[in-house]
Amino acid sequence: MTPKNKNDKNNLLSDELVDQLLEGYTKPEDLIGEGGILKQLTGRLVERVLNAEMAQHLGYEKNDVAGRKTGNSRNGSRKKRLITDRGPIEIENPRDRDGSFEPVLVKKCQRRFDGFDDVILSLYAHGMTVREIQGHLSEMYGTEVSPDLISQATAAVADDVKAWRARPLEEIYAIVYLDAIVIKVRDEGVVQNKAVYVAIGVTAHGNREILGLWIAQTEGAKFWLRVLSELKARGVKDILIVCVDGLTGFPEAIESAFPNAMVQTCVVHMIRNSLRFVGYKERKKVAADLKPVYKAINPEAAESALVDFEEKWGNQFPMIAEGWRGRWEQFIPFLSFPADLRKVIYTTNQVEAVNSSLRRLVKTRGHFPNDDAALKLLYLGVEKLERKWTRAIPNWPTILGQLTILFPNRLPNL
Repeated sequence: MTPKNKNDKNNLLSDELVDQLLEGYTKPEDLIGEGGILKQLTGRLVERVLNAEMAQHLGYEKNDVAGRKTGNSRNGSRKKRLITDRGPIEIENPRDRDGSFEPVLVKKCQRRFDGFDDVILSLYAHGMTVREIQGHLSEMYGTEVSPDLISQATAAVADDVKAWRARPLEEIYAIVYLDAIVIKVRDEGVVQNKAVYVAIGVTAHGNREILGLWIAQTEGAKFWLRVLSELKARGVKDILIVCVDGLTGFPEAIESAFPNAMVQTCVVHMIRNSLRFVGYKERKKVAADLKPVYKAINPEAAESALVDFEEKWGNQFPMIAEGWRGRWEQFIPFLSFPADLRKVIYTTNQVEAVNSSLRRLVKTRGHFPNDDAALKLLYLGVEKLERKWTRAIPNWPTILGQLTILFPNRLPNL
């Protein structure tokens, strides 16, 4: 191995200095334990920097005669406890007489140092409650953290949420999935169910992004129209296909905001709704007889399959065929498409997978004190999910070619 160059500017610690620091080292606790070298070194370095900042502020070094009769001088120090990734450390924080010193490294009211806020946010993003975060930090770092400190660490997320929800969007999305989940939020002193509206867009490059989160009292087409109008205000001019569940009034709301968008009702939702009327013993048979309807090669074949289903089950379960006919115009569009494109639009699984992750995230919370607290946690969960979306939707080049043919002159030139 080539020895390190002692004059290398990137080698800030010489071997001699490291040897001196490790003098007397016998076990890991001497380095990383309570009162170990790393904690001591961190504290000493912070104090040295703060004293250097004070000298720069006053314009002279400590005990320098140049500081006499300058109108301001050092005024001792005050002990300060900093929470760091290696646990709490005690430092001597220098003060000046007129209180004008504003330290940069560790600000006056700062109690956390290094990446400790990131640790809190990571735990918060995994759905841990304030009490659980307190217990974890106490166990891992040997320090008691107040609920107020945790709230302060997560408060900065509110600004990120606001900016994220207002960010500009793409002008054109090939596919948009819309769905909602239910969470519990305290509102005017009463814990009640609220709907979280989730929108996922697929760009012309096949990349997914969560377009936004919205909270309302219930899920309804009227609020979905508000969501869609907001997407327009943020720059969305056109959507080729919108995939939704069977909510009443949903297609009309979409058509009002994006009249050229094709609405595709989620087939999986339609199957689930149909099987709600069927007992356990007959559920497999009914599901098997529905399959020729949504697996048909074209709309005409699907119509014929539905007639066959109705002849067999119509007397026993008349509401099933009625449900399919009531949403027929929003069900059949995907039957005219090639198999690759069918796979990505016949279901809202893209957004349901996100909703499933968000449900797991809020499961341990019981309820949220307000909408803002819910949005903070959901945003952190969304941010973590999007980091995993490093690849485009599988087989996207083929799907894009099909979309270009089916929706001529509507996709941008890539």
